[in-house]
Amino acid sequence: MIKRILVGLGGTPFTTVSTHCATKLAKRHQAQTTGVTVVDMTKLGKLGPVPAGAGHYARRMRARRTQVTREGIEAAVEAFKNSCNDQNVVCRRIEYEQQDPFTAMIAEARYNDLTIFGLRSMFDYGFVSDPNKAIIKLVTQGVRPILAVADTYRPVKKVLIAYSGSMESAKAIRHFLHLKPWPDVKLHIVHFEEGAGSEPFLLDHAADFCKAHGFDVRTDLVKGQARTNLMPFAQGIDADLIVMGNSVHKTLVKQLLGDTVLETIKSADRPLFLSQ
Repeated sequence: MIKRILVGLGGTPFTTVSTHCATKLAKRHQAQTTGVTVVDMTKLGKLGPVPAGAGHYARRMRARRTQVTREGIEAAVEAFKNSCNDQNVVCRRIEYEQQDPFTAMIAEARYNDLTIFGLRSMFDYGFVSDPNKAIIKLVTQGVRPILAVADTYRPVKKVLIAYSGSMESAKAIRHFLHLKPWPDVKLHIVHFEEGAGSEPFLLDHAADFCKAHGFDVRTDLVKGQARTNLMPFAQGIDADLIVMGNSVHKTLVKQLLGDTVLETIKSADRPLFLSQ
């Protein structure tokens, strides 16, 4: 059940998709929305080394960059409000970041069922200095589930679930089924055999669980690594969304997020449902 949706507003094409997706979901579930801006304004003033005598021009450039960014954010906020009005969706409020671009998002996520944000925009538009670290911070601080949108909108009719057999992967499935954001989608579960430790029978258990929630399900067992084969597989079956789990265990976070989830975020051309 979805009753509150948190939306990251960054003034990029991903923001437009986030807004469209959030308001359509909110209308379907009669949910409320909250917008939060996610641009690090302090980073805009960092231009690197300035040649002697060029301080005046550097100051003008910083001011111009800040002005353009603020205008972009305000335009995104206005578009978000208008979209909520058009869909007859309640916008609870807009939170403006003052320093760290994700402090407000982390705080607000506690009281929202779903966070929608263009995670890949952190790589494509560089509004944080270390995207990997920023994403790990969001996950480890409890911002989940996250619907990480792509830069173009596509209706969700077929969902690919990447199931590793881990507890985190199973939790992601459970969170998706309980939220049921798109109740009429078809599910396709894939398990990648990456070594002798794979347990293919877990696919049947996962499929039975999804069927118990009323979904139409099919499964695939694929040899190879999820890190390199997941996106081509999703494209091959024309999936509209990928469901993935992740771990926040301190010793595993870099390995699991770095090798699988982060790699997928960087290359994804379709939305990701990330949970734990």
